[in-house]
Amino acid sequence: MTTRLYYYTGTGNSLWVARQLAQRLDGPAELVSLGTDYALPDAECDRIGLVFPVHVWGLPQHVRDFAGRLTAAPNRYVFALAVNAGQAAATLLDLRERLQVRGVSLQCGFELRLPSNYILWNGAQPVAQQQELFAAAQAKLDRIAPILRERLPGPVERGPWWQNILLSAVNRFAYAKMATTDKDFWTADTCNGCGVCERICPSANIRLEQGRPAWQHRCSQCLACLQWCPQEAIRHGKKTAGRQRYHQPEVSLADMLAAAHRNTPE
Repeated sequence: MTTRLYYYTGTGNSLWVARQLAQRLDGPAELVSLGTDYALPDAECDRIGLVFPVHVWGLPQHVRDFAGRLTAAPNRYVFALAVNAGQAAATLLDLRERLQVRGVSLQCGFELRLPSNYILWNGAQPVAQQQELFAAAQAKLDRIAPILRERLPGPVERGPWWQNILLSAVNRFAYAKMATTDKDFWTADTCNGCGVCERICPSANIRLEQGRPAWQHRCSQCLACLQWCPQEAIRHGKKTAGRQRYHQPEVSLADMLAAAHRNTPE
């Protein structure tokens, strides 16, 4: 039984989940980053999994693009895992509807809570809390894996009704403005022009100009540039300077660079 796990990640949480899940499945599982020039699954793939973070209570642009391109044979099993910091809301329901338009059935969808990486609101959680969340996520993956191995229909998890309505409305409003939120990024004098931000951005949204990053206004707010800056020189507005950065501790910078986009869109 072959599986292809498509993942999108900014700080490594979803890549870690994809790796953990791959260890629990039967047969080979190929991991494919949505931040690269990926190929859609061929006829030899039995299962398609999509692992991604929830952005502002909704789907990231990369996942929307993927859902808008995917086709699947009737016997192909499709599932999704939505990584979030506590409120997945109607994200998986939205994905199911987008796939239905393509004639693809989402067999099941699960939400997984992991440490928050949204430094615009708060810094990294204490390490002990992070470890508790990782352990709980692994326990849930243990429960999910048999469903996926047997290709069984399962739930498409969602938040309470009020959350689905209210937070989905917030997402629709925020999504329209997200691409230009990068106007609030800036760099402190500690920036040394290393170029990590340019190379790690999965949206190819950063170019170095005179040794400093310049954002191109197609931001998805994954925050990879800010969280992975070796000098902690990238800031957003006035509140992030003193906040502790976060990235998944078992995911390396080399892993993230390998997962990031290689070609800059025209």
